[in-house]
Amino acid sequence: MTTEKITPKELHERLERNEKVLLLDVRAEDKYQAEHIAAPQIENLNIPKTIIFGVEETKEEAKLSLPREEEIIVTCTTGNSAAKCANILSSLDYKVKVLEGGRTAWKEYQKSLEK
Repeated sequence: MTTEKITPKELHERLERNEKVLLLDVRAEDKYQAEHIAAPQIENLNIPKTIIFGVEETKEEAKLSLPREEEIIVTCTTGNSAAKCANILSSLDYKVKVLEGGRTAWKEYQKSLEK
C-alpha cells in the first residue's frame, strides 16, 4: 500500500492559499523542538516515530489522539520514517500524505524561492 505524497511546492501553495494544514512531525522531540516547519496556518504535532511503530504492534491507538476526519501530512528529515509512519496510520484509517523528501526537501524548496 503506497501512501499519497505531497511535494514541498504543493504544501507551499496550500499555505499561500491560507489553507489550514495538520502537520505531523515524527522526528525525536529534541530535533522537533530545535526546528520544524512553521506557519500560522499549520497545526504542528510531534509524535516520535517510535511511538507510532509501537502503536502498530500494540494497536493502542489512543496514544495517538489524531483526528480521523482531517488530512494529516507526515514529515521527518528525509521522508523515509514519515513514509513508514504514514503507512501505519493509513492502515488504521487515518487520512495521511507524506511530505516528499521531508524537511530536507522543504528547506531546499524554500531556498529556491529566495533566489
